[in-house]
Amino acid sequence: MKLSDFKYNLPEKLIAQYPSEKRDKSRLMVLDRETQKIEDKIFSDVVDYINPGDCLVINETKVFPARLMGTKDKTDAKVEIFLLRELENGLWEVLVKPARKVRVGNRLSIGNELVCDVIDNTVSGGRVVRFRYDGDFFEIVERLGQSPLPPYVKREPEPLDKERYQTVYARVRGAVAAPTAGLHFTEDILKKLRKKGVKIVPVVLHLGLGSFRPVVVEDLSRHKMDSEYYEISEESAEIINTTMKEGGKIVAVGTSTVRALETQVTSEGWVKPEKGWTDKFIYPPYEFKIVDRLITNFHLPASTLLMMVCAFAGRDFIFKAYRRAIKEKYRFYSYGDAMLIL
Repeated sequence: MKLSDFKYNLPEKLIAQYPSEKRDKSRLMVLDRETQKIEDKIFSDVVDYINPGDCLVINETKVFPARLMGTKDKTDAKVEIFLLRELENGLWEVLVKPARKVRVGNRLSIGNELVCDVIDNTVSGGRVVRFRYDGDFFEIVERLGQSPLPPYVKREPEPLDKERYQTVYARVRGAVAAPTAGLHFTEDILKKLRKKGVKIVPVVLHLGLGSFRPVVVEDLSRHKMDSEYYEISEESAEIINTTMKEGGKIVAVGTSTVRALETQVTSEGWVKPEKGWTDKFIYPPYEFKIVDRLITNFHLPASTLLMMVCAFAGRDFIFKAYRRAIKEKYRFYSYGDAMLIL
C-alpha cells in the first residue's frame, strides 16, 4: 500500500484541544472485525468488552516535561530546547528552536540551575548537548520544564496538562509524548477489570517525537521509524504467554503497547522478555502474532499510527469508521475520543 492510501480530510474543529471533563467520559467507538459492526459507546463501557481470563496490557511510560525555555549566553536570545533522549549521563539529544541560531560551541542557560553546551549536530537536524547542573537533573527539569503537548494542540501548556497528559498508571519516566489510548483509564475502571478477573500487565515503551514525524515517502517500505526504548519484564511475558495458552485475549492499550509486544516474538509465537530499542513499523499487510484486541485513539491522516490500526482491522473498515466518526463529531487525536477494535 502507498502513503496516499491513508490520507483523509478532517475538519480542524474536530481536533481536541483539551481533554474531556472526565477521563472515562470520552466517547468510545467499538468495531467488531468479525461482524463488521460499529457501535457508539462511552469509554467506561469498555469493561463490558473485556472478559475474565483476558489480559489488558498497558504502557507504564511516564511523560516528563521535556520542553525547556532558555537563552543563549552573550546575546540573551530566547531558545526552546526539547529533550529527546539521554545518550549518557548529562549528554542529551535535543531539538532546538530557532535551529539556525544554535550552533556547535554555543552555551545555553535555562533559569539559574541548568547550563548546556552544544557539542554536535545530529543527522535529523537536532543537537547533542552536555548539561551542567547541581543536584538531580530530573528534579530540576520537573521544576523548569513544560508538558510537551503535540504540535496540533494549538495552545500553550496549562496546569491541567501535567495531570491529564499522563496516564493514571504512569510509572517509568522517559516519554516525551503520552501513550494517549491510556489517558481514558481511571483507577475505578482498572479496579472493575481486576474484580472481573482480567489480568492487567505492564510493559514500557518510551514514546519519542517520532510519534508525530510525518511519513514523506509514497513507498511505505522506504519509511524508517525512529527507535524507541522498550522493556518487557519476565513476569509480564509469562502472564501474557499463559493467557494465550489458556485461550484468553490479549488486549493492547495503545499502538505503543502493540509495538512493544510485536517486536520480540519467538518462532513459536510467544512474547520474549526483553529490553532494548525498537524501530518496528507495522503497516498493511501485517500478521499480528500477539495482540487480539486494540484500544486506540483516532489518528492523523497518513500517520504510522493510522497505518498500524489499518493493518489490524483492515483499511476499508477503519476508513468507514473514521467517516462515521467525522459525521458524528467524535474528537480526534491525543486528547480526543477512543476506539476499541474487537
